[in-house]
Amino acid sequence: MRVLSRQVMAQLDLRRAVEARDRRYDQLRASEERLRLILDSARDYAIVTTDTDRRITGWSAGAEASFEWTEQQAIGRPIDDLFLPEDRRAGVPARECATAAAEGCAPDVRWHLRADGARVFMTGSTHPIIERDGGHSGFLKIARDETRARTQAEELARTRSELVDSEARFRNMADHAPVMMWVTDHDGHCTYLNRRWYDFTGQTPAEAQGAGWLDVTHPDDRAEAARIFRAAHAARVPFRLDYRLRHADGSYHWAIDAASPRFGPDGVFLGYIGSVIDIHDRREAERRLADSEARYRTLFESIESGFCVVEVAPGTADTPTDYRVVEANPAFYRQTGFTAAIHGRWLRESMPELEEHWYEIYGRVAVSGEPIRFEQGSAALGRWFDIAAFRVGAPADRRVAVLFNDISARRAAEEALQRLNERLGDEVTERTAERDRMWETSPDLMLVMDAAGVIRRANPAWTRMLGYAADELVGHHVSDFIVAEDHDETIGAYRRAAAGGKADVENRYRHKDGSIRWIAWVAAPAGDMTYASGRNVTAEKAQAAALAQAEEQLRQAQKMEAVGQLTGGIAHDFNNLLTGVIGSLDLLQRRLARGETDKVERYATAAITSANRAAALTHRLLAFSRRQPLDPKAVDANRLVAGMEELLRRTIGESIALEMVGAVGLWRTRCDPHQLESAILNLAINARDAMPDGGTLTIETCNAQLDAAYVAQQREVGAGDYVCVCVTDTGAGMAPETIARAFEPFFTTKPIGQGTGLGLSMIYGFARQSEGHVRIYSELGRGTAIKVYLPRHHGEADAPDAILAVPDDAHRGAGETVLVVEDETAVRDLVVEVLRDLGYRAVEAADGPAGLKLLQSGMRVDLLVTDIGLPGLNGRQVADAARQQRPELKVLFMTGYAENATIANGFLEPGMQMITKPFAIDALTARIRGMIEGTPIAGD
Repeated sequence: MRVLSRQVMAQLDLRRAVEARDRRYDQLRASEERLRLILDSARDYAIVTTDTDRRITGWSAGAEASFEWTEQQAIGRPIDDLFLPEDRRAGVPARECATAAAEGCAPDVRWHLRADGARVFMTGSTHPIIERDGGHSGFLKIARDETRARTQAEELARTRSELVDSEARFRNMADHAPVMMWVTDHDGHCTYLNRRWYDFTGQTPAEAQGAGWLDVTHPDDRAEAARIFRAAHAARVPFRLDYRLRHADGSYHWAIDAASPRFGPDGVFLGYIGSVIDIHDRREAERRLADSEARYRTLFESIESGFCVVEVAPGTADTPTDYRVVEANPAFYRQTGFTAAIHGRWLRESMPELEEHWYEIYGRVAVSGEPIRFEQGSAALGRWFDIAAFRVGAPADRRVAVLFNDISARRAAEEALQRLNERLGDEVTERTAERDRMWETSPDLMLVMDAAGVIRRANPAWTRMLGYAADELVGHHVSDFIVAEDHDETIGAYRRAAAGGKADVENRYRHKDGSIRWIAWVAAPAGDMTYASGRNVTAEKAQAAALAQAEEQLRQAQKMEAVGQLTGGIAHDFNNLLTGVIGSLDLLQRRLARGETDKVERYATAAITSANRAAALTHRLLAFSRRQPLDPKAVDANRLVAGMEELLRRTIGESIALEMVGAVGLWRTRCDPHQLESAILNLAINARDAMPDGGTLTIETCNAQLDAAYVAQQREVGAGDYVCVCVTDTGAGMAPETIARAFEPFFTTKPIGQGTGLGLSMIYGFARQSEGHVRIYSELGRGTAIKVYLPRHHGEADAPDAILAVPDDAHRGAGETVLVVEDETAVRDLVVEVLRDLGYRAVEAADGPAGLKLLQSGMRVDLLVTDIGLPGLNGRQVADAARQQRPELKVLFMTGYAENATIANGFLEPGMQMITKPFAIDALTARIRGMIEGTPIAGD
């Protein structure tokens, strides 16, 4: 029992255990069913389990929906079949399970394969399956099918990419567009402007955004442009405006701005998109076109030629060709004689008398298009025309432009000319016969020669005048018949003629018998030939030679008469002066022989007085001959004349009023001031003598410019600037014949014994020697004005002469050596005597070479005193040669005259002075002492 009971208990326990197991199994099955239901309910998720070999052991309904494999098809498959081939090749399934095993989870977001090979995008993860004992029995893959979302995302990304690309393309296209482009938002603010805008305006993006475009709009256009934009924006309509836009260079260009509104898919207003086109060039072209049109219209209206455009109606079998004027300028009506009433009317109707040829010509041009130029008369209009016609516009328009010129006057002239030519033909024949008769009968030589001078034709006068027949002349050079000495002049003449120049020449030709004939030629070119005519002037030449010989004989006689008059006057005056000298010295000699000394001084004084008068007479002669020695200086003529006022007043007396007028701004002149004073004093004395009953003496100065016209009428005077000193009196005046002889030596109108006749001749010589000029203006009974012109001096004024006392006779030299070179023994002895009296060592030389030899020796020489006119070497040559070795050598020249006014032209150099013969002993003494000691002396 006990056993049975134990068996029963055991069976009961077993039954209870089996029941408990069944209950747990049922519970587990129920739990598994619930879990499967839960998993199958999650159809958005694919839940797959595998074993450790990655073979599928569990497959949810979501997995079947995502991968389209049934559970039977999926169980046992490797999970690798769910992956894309490239992922399988890359080992992604194994790597994913390894990561899950190692890290507990492996993300799995990628494309997978369906049963049909389509792709499905799954987002999930892989996890290891851990048993209760911690063992690893496989893997759990949970993933959600996001294929649609992924496709949408990719589509969105692609759309976004395409949008970005589209926008980039738009911007690129807009930036490279040839026009400016802009976009605004719904508020009217610019949000985009292309690069062309910034390049054109020079604005920055910050400056252009919003309403910045108005800042570069011309101030005069800004308000209207803003108004048009705001009105269009409010109405949401397209707009266009023309305005001036500021260029980056600051200039304003005309532009067209056109824009259209933008709307979204839902019709919402988004803003405007517009473009701006620079029409500056077009505007300029339009302006130029308008100007051109205006010029054309002005030309069209103002040209003298008539112009019109006609419309041609081509003829048919039933109707003839017709035309009408559709455009014409005013000259058309003047040139043709048409009235304005015909404008636009068909000519066959409005002017039926018009000739048929006009319709035929214009119709042909309209159809063929070939231009035509012709001259045509119209009896209906009574005129002749020069006409050019050409088609204009499209051929279908049948329009012809016609340019008219009324040539009626020309045609009349041509007809008259034709009639004249017919008459001239007869006249030419007659004139040719006359020319031939003239050629044959002319007493003058006639020839035709070529450019080389070869005679091609010669008239019969050659035979009569020179004895040559025509065949002896033709083919020969013209020089073959000319005296050799005249060849060059003749060749030059016919070359000038061939070149078209003047070819008048006189030359000598040989007669066939050897005698000479003078021929005066006139030649003229004509093409390659020269035509010449020669007249025999042998007799005139002989007469001219005889006349020239007679004139030369007359001039020689006049010269001899003048020399005789001059020598007679000189002899007369010198005889008087020598009488005083010789007589006084004779008496002096007789008194000294008798031992009487009481009257010695009286006779010596008389002799010296006569000698000084002789020296003055010689001085005047030298002045007349322009060989007096001058000491030129820069002279202020106003100061010089003013300094003479007291002397002049004493000279002319109280009965004559003296007026002195000095010019303001008077130029300086360069002359010998002492000679100028002497000239003024002489003129004043002459004026005094011409006014015995009193009068007025006026001395005035002025600047004068002698032009070419004036000097052309004078002798020996050049054009330029001069200082003029004019001495005017109110005396008796001079007759023209007296004026003509006034400058002749010894010519005087004064009574015998009251004048030498050398005063005016001396003034004339002084002026000419100073490179000046003298002019006399006088009328009988009204007075005389004598003007002395002296050349202007542009340099500075010379320093005034210093005045010191003559050296004391007691002063003696200190051994200085003076070389005296003088060919006149008496003068040389005199100078040596003076030097020795002064205590100097004097060395003599009789001529230039001897003096130069001494100067080139080592001898001490402190001063060279030399005559200018020496034999061999003159004094200046001696001085120049000496100064090459002795550059500081002082030189005193002695002279009676200075040849060709060399003194006035800068003869003297620093350290040189001159003394004029005859000279006083005191003057020579002072000059020598002053030069040796460097002491200034009273000017000569």
